[in-house]
Amino acid sequence: MRLGINLGYWGAGMDADNLAVAQEADRLGYAVCWAAEAYGSDAPTVLSWVAAQTRRIDVGSAILQIPARAPAMTAMTAATLDSLSGGRFRLGLGVSGPQVSEGWYGVRFDKPLARTREYVEIVRTAMSRQRLTHRGEHWTLPLPDGPGKPIKLTVHPVRERIPLYIAAIGPKNLRQTGEIADGALLIFFSPEHAEHTALAPLREGRAAIGAGLDGFDIAPTVPLAVGDDLDALTDHFRPYTALYVGGMGSREQNFYNRLARRMGYEKEAAEIQDHYLAGDKQAAAAAVPRSLIDSTTLVGPVDRIADRMRAYAEAGVTTLSLAPAGLTLDERIAAVRAGAEALERAGIG
Repeated sequence: MRLGINLGYWGAGMDADNLAVAQEADRLGYAVCWAAEAYGSDAPTVLSWVAAQTRRIDVGSAILQIPARAPAMTAMTAATLDSLSGGRFRLGLGVSGPQVSEGWYGVRFDKPLARTREYVEIVRTAMSRQRLTHRGEHWTLPLPDGPGKPIKLTVHPVRERIPLYIAAIGPKNLRQTGEIADGALLIFFSPEHAEHTALAPLREGRAAIGAGLDGFDIAPTVPLAVGDDLDALTDHFRPYTALYVGGMGSREQNFYNRLARRMGYEKEAAEIQDHYLAGDKQAAAAAVPRSLIDSTTLVGPVDRIADRMRAYAEAGVTTLSLAPAGLTLDERIAAVRAGAEALERAGIG
């Protein structure tokens, strides 16, 4: 199992420290540095900035939003970043959610699975530098009855096949991800619940193409907080968990709420959502079970974190991407170093 670092969204208040965090992860041998986008900073700009000032660490989009870009533009971006970084780019894709897709990009959140499959087909064709033709439900290239013609990408990526990941939560998306991607970007991954919430559908998707999970990158992002006061560390992640389970989406379409329910927290997930949508974020955070936080984060002293890392490795995780807590640069750097130390103590790196 390798370690990654997830910088999250640019503009979250710790931007000045993010480069130093990425550089320390690079020095310590972390495998990949991810950056995200929603409706603020875009991931490619951040990743190009990080890639230019690091040496070995891969840079990855977690995620590039599918409704934000034509698939050919995504292929251009991926090829350019791979070329500029010396073959260090990983392409993570996702459909985002209905509120962002329709509210920010003006793209209907309809048939997300079919749209993702078609998008990946076009991106892979373009990145392989074949002349681009496609006839599908969502895209037709070139457009018929016009001046367009099949065009080939002029940029040469360093690698013949840029690793392609998909952010997946629901069972159907996970099955498709196993079938069409090289890895899965996961969140709220619990080793204790991994088989039925993630691994079984991924395995089904791999089996559909005659493959197994060997060589497929299972890459969850896991929040990390180091210290001795477990209660305080757990409480630190209550607002974060409540935001996703209670407020990330509508009552009808909240993928994280559904995930918590599949993990056995049906009553608690409903209560968190009721409080959050009523505007009582404090009550929503208080309703988050400690066991949910403890199973989906890394908290405690280094030895305890090492034990939990073993559980993640035994559950099939191949890239464990850390999201270190901390309000200061010193705290975040200390967390990055503690992650590397814990992996070494766990003996699974």
